[in-house]
Amino acid sequence: MAYAQANDTAHHDDHHDQPATGIKRWLFATNHKDIGTMYLVFSLIMFFIGGAMAMVIRAELFQPGLQLVDPVLFNQLTTNHALVMIFGAVMPAFVGLANWMIPMQIGAPDMALPRMNNFSFWILPFAFTLLLSTFLVPGGAAAGGWTLYPPLSLQTGDSFPMLIFAIHMMGISSIMGAINVIVTIMNMRAPGMNLLRMPLFTWSWLITAYLLIAVMPVLAGAVTMLLTDHFFGTSFFNAAGGGDPIMFEHIFWFFGHPEVYIMVLPAFGIISEILPTFSRKPLFGATSMIYAIASIAFLSFIVWGHHMFVDGMPLAAQLFYMMSTMLIAVPTGVKVFNWTATMWRGSLSFEPPMLFALAFLFLFSIGGFSGLMLAIVPADFQYNQTYFVVAHFHYVLVPGAIFGIMAGVYYWLPKWTGHMYNMTLAKAHFWLSAIFVNVLFFPQHFLGLAGMPRRIPDYAVQFTDWNMVSSIGGFFFGASQILFAIVVVQCARGGKKATSIVWEGTHPTGLEWTLPSPAPYHSFSTAPEIP
Repeated sequence: MAYAQANDTAHHDDHHDQPATGIKRWLFATNHKDIGTMYLVFSLIMFFIGGAMAMVIRAELFQPGLQLVDPVLFNQLTTNHALVMIFGAVMPAFVGLANWMIPMQIGAPDMALPRMNNFSFWILPFAFTLLLSTFLVPGGAAAGGWTLYPPLSLQTGDSFPMLIFAIHMMGISSIMGAINVIVTIMNMRAPGMNLLRMPLFTWSWLITAYLLIAVMPVLAGAVTMLLTDHFFGTSFFNAAGGGDPIMFEHIFWFFGHPEVYIMVLPAFGIISEILPTFSRKPLFGATSMIYAIASIAFLSFIVWGHHMFVDGMPLAAQLFYMMSTMLIAVPTGVKVFNWTATMWRGSLSFEPPMLFALAFLFLFSIGGFSGLMLAIVPADFQYNQTYFVVAHFHYVLVPGAIFGIMAGVYYWLPKWTGHMYNMTLAKAHFWLSAIFVNVLFFPQHFLGLAGMPRRIPDYAVQFTDWNMVSSIGGFFFGASQILFAIVVVQCARGGKKATSIVWEGTHPTGLEWTLPSPAPYHSFSTAPEIP
């Protein structure tokens, strides 16, 4: 009988050693690469859905008057465009990159908590099905802006609890992903790889993961209080019951400001990997880069009040938030200086990852400068709730976060697939994106300074010309992203084999960054000499 049991167990183990195929491979995936791929594919789909909403918004704003959509639908599209792009496109893309790259960069066999990894991904399709189906319920989707300010957000009908539940699910997914990243990095590094020897992308994600764990529960608390105000008669934010709607803004932006850095710190890590590769030089001041990222993360917690200058606050508070916001420019400036110094006198070559990294460097800095302008209290009184703010944060998030993601995908795609992508199409995608992202967002600075309010479907005739320019830029930028999807799909399906030196022909030394990760037993006890 013992023999039969042993035989049965052996048979059982054999059965489990067979890798799952077909749909089971993806449904029950615990492999970090498969889960990373699912995150990235999901993110791309959401990018196009959120982009389609933006196209409708820009089409409506092409000229004054109401053409395509009624004002309520316009506001629903604005709200959902933001939620889909932030929680559906940008954040899952960075989690996908983390899943793919962190184990390989630290010499770990996989992520530390593979089943939780699977769970944290599969929550997302359900969360976004719930969010997007709010368009189908009586009263339509939420139209209170992505910031969900009461009392406006409480007047959205049946879609309101669906929206709140979808946000809770996204938050749960983010928190589980962050826990997984921290546990993996802290416990599964190869022997001899101390923290300061980790690649910059891994470092940027370690810091981002702590930010996520700190602020996602704050958002959960804020939306739960909205829910109880709506259904259970509490008065957290209801002035008639002794509550304070301004309190919601404080809680929301305590989450919202670090959230901006959650969306851009991993991009800093990606850029810090790409620029040294295509400059053929080690990163200038790697340790100072790590301290700069950590400083930005810390400061992001104490500046939330700059979103609320026009709400009325004591002069001392205005000065504190103004100065602490300006302080963030210091570590950011350190990073930009170090990136520039990395390229200085390097042997540069301009493949798609490098092109996107350079565009990131230049355009993200424009977003940083307009952010400094918004930090100045009396100036912010003028800019607040105008298109200047829209231009500012889109310069941070589109050429910042999204170009960072695209740079990372172009950089690592040959390593993932074993194939080289179509270089001509990839470069065409870059140039179209880099030109039209500016045609799209730069005129919005002019509109905002001239006084055009944001989140409004109609406008005075003097704003027509720049809105037309902006919309044309938007349509071309949106269309050029189809090239990105084509390049990625073609590369995944096959193509020229990627060699161990992927960018061969660009420089005599080449760069062997697609070789397998170092084996876990490799000793890093002596730092490698820089040739």
